[in-house]
Amino acid sequence: MSFTYIDLFAGIGGFHLALDSLGGQAVFASEIDPAARSIYEHNFGSATYGAIAGDIIPLTEPKVDRVILPHDILVGGFPCQPFSKSGFQRGINETRGTLFYNIARILEKRKPRVVVLENVRNLIGPNHRHTWTLIRRTLRDLGYRTPEEPTVFSPHLLSGDHLGRPQVRERVFIVGVYVGRDEAWKWTEDTRLAINRPVKGWDPKRWDLQASVLQDNAEVINLDRYHLSDVEIDIVNMWDDFLSCVGSPAGRRLPGFPLWADYFTARPEYDLDWADWKVDFVEKNSAFYRSHTKEISSWRKRHGSLKHVNDSRRKLEWQAQDMTSIWDGLIQFRPSGLRIKKPTYVPALVAMNQTSVFGPRKRRLTVREGARLQGFPDSFTFGEQVDAKSFKQLGNAVSVGVVTQILSQAAYLWDFFPPDIAESIRKSRGQMGLPDEPLVFEDDIEALW
Repeated sequence: MSFTYIDLFAGIGGFHLALDSLGGQAVFASEIDPAARSIYEHNFGSATYGAIAGDIIPLTEPKVDRVILPHDILVGGFPCQPFSKSGFQRGINETRGTLFYNIARILEKRKPRVVVLENVRNLIGPNHRHTWTLIRRTLRDLGYRTPEEPTVFSPHLLSGDHLGRPQVRERVFIVGVYVGRDEAWKWTEDTRLAINRPVKGWDPKRWDLQASVLQDNAEVINLDRYHLSDVEIDIVNMWDDFLSCVGSPAGRRLPGFPLWADYFTARPEYDLDWADWKVDFVEKNSAFYRSHTKEISSWRKRHGSLKHVNDSRRKLEWQAQDMTSIWDGLIQFRPSGLRIKKPTYVPALVAMNQTSVFGPRKRRLTVREGARLQGFPDSFTFGEQVDAKSFKQLGNAVSVGVVTQILSQAAYLWDFFPPDIAESIRKSRGQMGLPDEPLVFEDDIEALW
């Protein structure tokens, strides 16, 4: 053990896997969801720090000194509840009523040397700038040197050699180092730890989902549960026929805008209350129909005018460029339609009913494959838990490889980072076979400063 950490809002343990790999040891963990807490305990045990805690709120006020042990690093993927916009600058008290307040209470009492927080991309979107400003100000008031802007990054931007995984999962990472309030407020540069683009020399289009993530079918327990239903196969075949007669044989690509069979008509009817975007959408579909009237009419006739097809299945979102068959690609059955892309990297993991389908095998990704997409090792297990719960937990987890690299970047790039923790990280990276150097991006490392 080289450093200790506490794992808040721990989920099923993505942070735990990352920090343990860098030489850390958990001394406290908290997760309110009993199913996720059970999976965490099942995989990591609780001998070191007792039973994993549940709701963090009653533990942090006024008991924080008694319940939460001293530690070097605090990590957590905290839920981002609405923050007050009162702007009264009341320090930590302005965050009261949010779960970030409970994190701040621990920081105030225990003063860990490093804090690493994760949240959704929208945290720094235009509608939540006040939230980020308040978090940054609170951290600095508590003595944590924190950049003007947090780091945003996705695992598909890293190669496999850098612990990347083929999943688009942009998340915000907030890293602070304790230096005292005065020093924290002196340092206000935009010093992100990574640029939200591929690491130098890596092209995410090189990801091969089959080679990097998929299990052999023979390895999959209860394989039938992942196969597409007959109805789903019919839907894909219907649109594959559409691609054959309208797109690929003539060397044409399908357009990038969503195709909706309901508006394949020469003279569409409009509702007066339609928004401009929908009018534009309908006009593009109508124009596309007029350019391919013969082919589309023949396609409709072959498929019974699509009267038997569910509304959302009459829509196609084509993101596969020059691919010639839908069955060669990655398929998602979404409420907005059937989305098709090349089988390189996948969209962010969500609930099981939208799990990506690997076309060549006509089946959805398995829980094990979902875990691999998050960087979880094959030794990580979900016991007898139903797949739907496991996918939900994976969808709420952090990318192990990204956390590992973000914390490593801080150790390499910030001269005020605790040297003993930095040394542990460097040593552990060597044991993992990772380069003993910071990540470099196409814009050169100076772009980070």
